[in-house]
Amino acid sequence: MEKVVKVGVGLYIFNEKNQVLLGLRKSTHATGTWCPPGGHMEFGETNEQAAVREAKEETGLQIETKDISFAGVTNDFFKESNKHYITLHMSCHKFSGTPRVMEPDKCAEWRWFDMDKLPSPLMLPNENFLKQHKEKI
Repeated sequence: MEKVVKVGVGLYIFNEKNQVLLGLRKSTHATGTWCPPGGHMEFGETNEQAAVREAKEETGLQIETKDISFAGVTNDFFKESNKHYITLHMSCHKFSGTPRVMEPDKCAEWRWFDMDKLPSPLMLPNENFLKQHKEKI
């Protein structure tokens, strides 16, 4: 098996109450953890384009690239699956629509959380990012 470092993107979406949208993962990678919409960056995409695409694919929300801010990056190694990711963490406070599960094989539910009452366990990149940079989103 070729050892490759992949690039992931996650988008912290905040509602008018400053709550963040997180989903409960069902897919084989990091199953049972909570994370914002996100996934692999595709060839030729900007950070913002990847975040918009992933959010729409996973939640159905409409987001404009101009409304997204870069928050930071993490370097994460998943021991249990032997996967290595560089994850770009993005945030936005403007969207349209109501979140819904668009990929039921990958996500059990989407729920809004207060930043001081986040669920556990978080997906590794999100746990690592929020430990160091919570104030940046």
